[in-house]
Amino acid sequence: MSIFKALGLFVLAGLFEIGGGYLVWQWLRSGKSLWWGVVGAILLVLYGIVATWQLTSFGKTYAVYGAIFVVMSIAWAWYFDGFKPDRLDLIGGLIVLAGVGVILYWPRS
Repeated sequence: MSIFKALGLFVLAGLFEIGGGYLVWQWLRSGKSLWWGVVGAILLVLYGIVATWQLTSFGKTYAVYGAIFVVMSIAWAWYFDGFKPDRLDLIGGLIVLAGVGVILYWPRS
């Protein structure tokens, strides 16, 4: 699988998980209608399905996804909640992305 296809699947899974969780959060914490929760639950199920399309093992897929989730969550909060990431948020995001590179692409013997 190409690097771009794998990253695309991680981003798609991230959008489903973060978007689904956000909608459930809005339903339960911000008083939105039940439909927000239902759509959020559907997105969370889609996240679980999309993650299975990766060619690596379950553990490696979820380890890498965890790092991508961190970065996407910061971006989501910035865009939707007005959160302003500071320098340390950005440095931390870069560190976890570097870790993803090591886990996925560092040559193994």
